[in-house]
Amino acid sequence: MALAIEDLGFDSIWIGDHLLYHTPDGPTGPWEAWSMLAALGAVTDRVLLGPLVAATSFHSPAMLAKKATTVDEISGGRLILGLGAGWNEVEYRAYGYPFDHRASRFEEAFTIIRTLLRDGEIDFDGRYYTARDCQLVPRSRPDGPPIMIGSIGPRVLEATLPYVDLWNTWHAWHGNTPEGFAELNGTIDDAARAVGRDPSEIGRTTALYWQFEGGRGRRQGDEARHSAEPRTGSPEELADVLRSYAAFGASHVQLVLDPITTASVVQASRALELLD
Repeated sequence: MALAIEDLGFDSIWIGDHLLYHTPDGPTGPWEAWSMLAALGAVTDRVLLGPLVAATSFHSPAMLAKKATTVDEISGGRLILGLGAGWNEVEYRAYGYPFDHRASRFEEAFTIIRTLLRDGEIDFDGRYYTARDCQLVPRSRPDGPPIMIGSIGPRVLEATLPYVDLWNTWHAWHGNTPEGFAELNGTIDDAARAVGRDPSEIGRTTALYWQFEGGRGRRQGDEARHSAEPRTGSPEELADVLRSYAAFGASHVQLVLDPITTASVVQASRALELLD
């Protein structure tokens, strides 16, 4: 499927960093994200790769920086490091990660990760994490891979918008519509200005949930928390929606396809042929 995505002209492949969901149909989960990203980096040549998004809670921050620079090296500099604070309590409890003080834990983790990737070293002693006299060697590129934040939480945005290259919104956060994206995107402009950052310096990305024939819906964790109905329609209609997202400032759209099949990838690729 990854090779088809690359051959058909898509720009990127994204992997969810989750461990376990409890759904009405029983437990389910994806493969471990960083192993998958390393494999994809080895077998593809052109597409960008990234976690959508990596939960800092699931990793030692310094080790997450090490994984990121390693996958960036394997892929020849094609990683975008998406980061978030995590949300699904089920997997925290099951795998033994603390669920409390997630924003505070994220703030410390982000400081360690971005400093190691940008500067190559840090000496940090925090309440939740330490990285004493830590050096990141070898490094894949001098300034590290681009960093993308996937969050709408005020504290997380305040901590990250001064530094990140990209911001991402999940489709359910804006109702899976271009108009909802535009409204939410405006709040990111305001949040960037509040921390002294030029909003134009932060690229905007969004997920779009699109269902083709044969899709049965996607169940991932607590749907009461963030949920939105899929958009449906032909490749021509998909192309029109993508144009609308671009008009509202999206520089990159991550397609969340239902069903997740090569046939869906082929159908979605027809929309690419209609775009500039």
